Amino acid sequence: MTIPETLFLIAGRGRYPSLLIEAARAAGVKRISVAAFQGETPEATCASADEVHWLRVGQLGKLLDAARKSGARHAMMAGQLAPSNLFDLRPDIRALMLLARLKRRNAETLFGEVANQLAGAGVELLNAMTFLDDHVAHLGHIAGPRIRSRDMDDIRFGFEIAKGVSRLDIGQTVIVKTGTVLAVEAFEGTNECIRRGGSLGRKNAILVKVTKPGQDMRFDVPVIGEMTIAVAREANLKIIACEANCTLLLDSPAVCRAASEGGITLYGTSE
Repeated sequence: MTIPETLFLIAGRGRYPSLLIEAARAAGVKRISVAAFQGETPEATCASADEVHWLRVGQLGKLLDAARKSGARHAMMAGQLAPSNLFDLRPDIRALMLLARLKRRNAETLFGEVANQLAGAGVELLNAMTFLDDHVAHLGHIAGPRIRSRDMDDIRFGFEIAKGVSRLDIGQTVIVKTGTVLAVEAFEGTNECIRRGGSLGRKNAILVKVTKPGQDMRFDVPVIGEMTIAVAREANLKIIACEANCTLLLDSPAVCRAASEGGITLYGTSE
């Protein structure tokens, strides 16, 4: 891939946007213009950008104007938006027209249409893991205690269940223990799923996180961060198994250190 001179970054919450800016600059991107959302985008992200456009969730027209003004031909999405905000939009006219066309209103359909609108403005939305190769989970043991052979049965079981659930567009994380599904992620998000599953399993349960079939990696990448490790530790989980080569560890050295210090195995799987 040719490194773009200017990148337009649509930035949500968390460490992800700042990490991406660091990696993009290291790769040779000279100028980064950020679309920042009120009440969502961290100040640190804005401080490290060359240009910042502030807007509310739902201001699609303003977002597209900012993309055009940036002069960028490539864009990326990084960081979460609070799920509740997707259902608490104060849409502008452009967004209202978009919403009227959608039969389903979820993160995938909303962001997919944003990608289409950007393309119409001459801006290509890149894979959300671009520039972040050093932070992608690899296959096999990543950090923490070595896995035991009998735990692989639960990992395979969890992987199969998580793939089935994600295919139904419910969630992408499950908590399992000794062949039993303890919790399935839904609208509440990964951390609440961990807490619920950990409470039911009491200790030594296993988290499995996957991509869904046909997942659009431009804006919907599975992520494990330090907070994931901290919540898993509080819930007494013993293993976090994530789908290899398509899960981001944010940031990888910090996540691996947290897993090792917490006695939690971090493992990349493909089955």
